Amino acid sequence: MFTELGPKRGHTVSISFNGVNHTVTAGITVAAALLLIGVTHFRETHNEKAPRSAFCMMGVCFDCLCIIDGEPNRQTCITIVHQGMTIVRQLGAAEHNLHGHVE
Repeated sequence: MFTELGPKRGHTVSISFNGVNHTVTAGITVAAALLLIGVTHFRETHNEKAPRSAFCMMGVCFDCLCIIDGEPNRQTCITIVHQGMTIVRQLGAAEHNLHGHVE
C-alpha cells in the first residue's frame, strides 16, 4: 500500500516491531517505516480498544503512539529510526506513578 518515492537511500537499519525484525531505510520516521513494512495498527485507545495508526504525520494528533525502546507514548511520526530500535504496539494509556516511572 505504501512505497518510498524515488530511489531508496543506500543506508539501512534493523528495527523490531512486536518482536519481528525488519530492515528499513535509515533516516526515515518510525511511522513511515511501520507503514512501509505493512503495519497499520500502531496503538489501541484506552477505553474502546479501537486501533489507531499514523494520521497527521507531523506530531499534532498523537494517534501514532508506540512504546519505543521501552518508553511509552512516543510519537512515531516525529521519531527517526535507529539501529536496533525496539518498537511495541501500545495498548491503552501508559500509567505513571508518583516518581515518574511507567508501570
